[in-house]
Amino acid sequence: MMWPVTLEHGDLTLRPLRRRDRRTWTHLRKVNAQWLRPWDATLPPEGEPAREVPLTFNAMLQTMRREARAGRALPWAMVFRGEFVGQLTVAGVSLGSLRSGAMGYWIGQSYAGRGITPLAVAMACDYCTDALGLHRIEISIRPENAASIRVVEKLGLRPEGLRERYLHIDGDWRDHVTYVYVSGDAPDGLVRRFCDTPGFSRVTSDTPEASGGSVTSRDRADLRGDHRSVGRGPDSDLAAPARPDQ
Repeated sequence: MMWPVTLEHGDLTLRPLRRRDRRTWTHLRKVNAQWLRPWDATLPPEGEPAREVPLTFNAMLQTMRREARAGRALPWAMVFRGEFVGQLTVAGVSLGSLRSGAMGYWIGQSYAGRGITPLAVAMACDYCTDALGLHRIEISIRPENAASIRVVEKLGLRPEGLRERYLHIDGDWRDHVTYVYVSGDAPDGLVRRFCDTPGFSRVTSDTPEASGGSVTSRDRADLRGDHRSVGRGPDSDLAAPARPDQ
């Protein structure tokens, strides 16, 4: 698996996290602490002796550098109009007969509801299935996380059921509902299906998405072509993980 990889679609870019992102990342996490805390992965008592969860930006970056080099993760920063707005990671990548991965994401509250996250998820899913040949992408979400559930519902991902006490989130083991995207679910690509959805407004507005609006024939043209892989960058640009439930 080739890494680093950068994906672009219109105003949205998925690129590897950089060391120089530390200050911006730390500030965004700080000002959104209350928004993110209920969905943040936490360390259970069983993992404390080995410090299994990275606690700092640099430790997280080092961990995901190893995972990306080993072909087990695709960790991206979400950048909207040149501004760092969140993260998306496909982790636990497995090839062979399984060919799957688990996706997680988080975004700053002021950017939520504008279609950025569903577009990012769609871009990542298309890359995983088209470029990497993965068969299945899973997204596990707490049932209480209405904002994240709206993301997968906008994309038409299907729920597979409840996993009880599945992940340690916000200090305890929490139930999650798993949503899946399987290769072939969107024959023309998930980005195109999302952009063709009635009521879709392109991710260029300065206000949250409205329920009205339509997509013109010009908007629909070459949507797969506009979502492009830019290719490899410097190895120091490897990304950090997104939390699995944001």
